[in-house]
Amino acid sequence: MREALFIKKNRDRWLKNQSLPAEDADEMAKDFTQLVDDLAYSKTFYPTSKVTQFINAEASRIYLTIYKNRKEESNRLVTFWKYDLPLTIRKHHGTVLFSFIVFIVFFGVGFFVSMQDESMARSFFGDSYVDKTQDNISNGNPFGIYESGNPILSWLGIMINNIKVSLRFFVAGIFAGIPTLYWLGETAVMVGIFDQFFAARGLGIDFFLVVFVHGTLELTAIIIAGAAGLVLGKSFLFPGTIKRLDAFKQGAKDGVKMVVGLMPVFALAAFFEGLITRLYNDLSIFTTIIVTLSVIFVVWYFIIYPIRLSKKLALQLNEEEV
Repeated sequence: MREALFIKKNRDRWLKNQSLPAEDADEMAKDFTQLVDDLAYSKTFYPTSKVTQFINAEASRIYLTIYKNRKEESNRLVTFWKYDLPLTIRKHHGTVLFSFIVFIVFFGVGFFVSMQDESMARSFFGDSYVDKTQDNISNGNPFGIYESGNPILSWLGIMINNIKVSLRFFVAGIFAGIPTLYWLGETAVMVGIFDQFFAARGLGIDFFLVVFVHGTLELTAIIIAGAAGLVLGKSFLFPGTIKRLDAFKQGAKDGVKMVVGLMPVFALAAFFEGLITRLYNDLSIFTTIIVTLSVIFVVWYFIIYPIRLSKKLALQLNEEEV
């Protein structure tokens, strides 16, 4: 059978499975069996075709649903963070990477512009904050700003604010992602200016060892929240082979998963900022360990684990075919 005829013959069924997934277990199993047959045929006659990749992705999605039901997890939250969120992140790794690149570029812009104009720090952070920080540097306690305030209240306040920011990044994606990109860039510029302020005073390494006690998780979550907004905007602008409304619904669903999954990350980052970062003078080894573990967690959970889980799922799917 020619590829064009194969696609024409099955296209409506594939798109129906994609836009209106079955809820009944028997119907879902039937859809999966048909897709496995289609995949075997497509791999045999059109191994390098995009249609083969499409069918494989759809079969993987249905298999995951069946697999999760079979696992019978007693705690759905465990299932969400163990399977749903990592696979959603993996699905949109390209968008997350783009969000990261945007952040890095604007971080560099903020850093180098601030090198040319020291007043940038006052423009973004205010005279009071800058003057207080300069006094702290003169007194040998450059990051003393993190030692002020009630730890518990600081934790809660920072957590609520960051969650609000992430929701704003996501919802703004409905406007073609433009406000999301603007706010993501603005945040990156602020971090770049903040870094340069300390680097100019010979405290560049100290900046990362102290600020990234909480900043590793916080900035990672901000970047992924930006990606969630871009996923929402992209789904409407570029629906692909399905209806625009269906693509938008799927983008919104994936974006919500990403943002909801970030809530514990924001909570932990705020906890570090409110209660742990202030210990950098007395327990510098402890705070350095926190930074190291945070970096390892981010690289593993948001990059390595989603890739490994996706490959594992594909392998299980191939075994089901056999």
